Amino acid sequence: MDLQSLEHFVALARAKNFTRAAADLNLSQSALSRAIQKLEDQLGQSLFERKPREVVLTDFGELLLERARKILKLVEDTFSELDEAGRRGRVRLGTIPTIAPYFLPNFLSSFAEKYPDISVIVQEDTTETLIKNCNQGDIDLAIVALPIIAKALEIEPLFSEELLLVLPAGHALATQDPLLVEAVDGYPFVMLNEAHCLSENISSFCRRQSVQPVTIERTSQLTTVQELVALDHGVSIVPEMARRLDLSDRRVYRSFSGEKPFRTVAMMWNSYRYQGKAVKALMEHVRLQSAHSSVH
Repeated sequence: MDLQSLEHFVALARAKNFTRAAADLNLSQSALSRAIQKLEDQLGQSLFERKPREVVLTDFGELLLERARKILKLVEDTFSELDEAGRRGRVRLGTIPTIAPYFLPNFLSSFAEKYPDISVIVQEDTTETLIKNCNQGDIDLAIVALPIIAKALEIEPLFSEELLLVLPAGHALATQDPLLVEAVDGYPFVMLNEAHCLSENISSFCRRQSVQPVTIERTSQLTTVQELVALDHGVSIVPEMARRLDLSDRRVYRSFSGEKPFRTVAMMWNSYRYQGKAVKALMEHVRLQSAHSSVH
């Protein structure tokens, strides 16, 4: 029994389908089938029950899966430790576009001062992609916004921040007091694309308040949302951290009276994967910066 056979076995157990598993492994379906059959012959036991559309682990297969995962993780951790010992520390950090430009600059600067021998490789992407990459080990750590649906990943809330109504300067709601969320009902809204979790956060809040934003434009960047608002294309709701970096007088930010919308920023990682000293250092710095952040 070799490590490659175990990798093929685990991939099939995860995919529950020869075609999908073969694609994940970049193998032909026939090559994967032969590899599994060879492993079953070596063990003298059936590992899978073949069904028309999927394969299901036998009791023997369930036992082997538990051991195979431990073996492969031990091998991965060993190589990771050897790799870390022989080179400069490196961490792969993922974050969503509505956090990256506001949280990362000061964070990365202070981290570089404290840990000059650790390089941080940043990946900015949607929550869905970051979850996938975190599961597969393509990134070590991610900074995201709740809620997160990912059973295999560890989620640690860091801080919460208010979501603010942003208006073009001179807008009728700029001086309204109190400003209830019902006041925006019927106003044209500029929103982020639906792939961004912030859009769902805002929509959920409005639904709870029985308010229906009229979305007339969508974009992929929060800065574009702000510019379109300044051009009087509509109003929007954005995180407090975006307001803090906005020095323009072309926009006005208002806090709602009564129940306020907010989002919770969190740290996400795969606890089943090896975490070296560089990753642990980055995680502690995230916690430290979040605790000292004035965005709560």
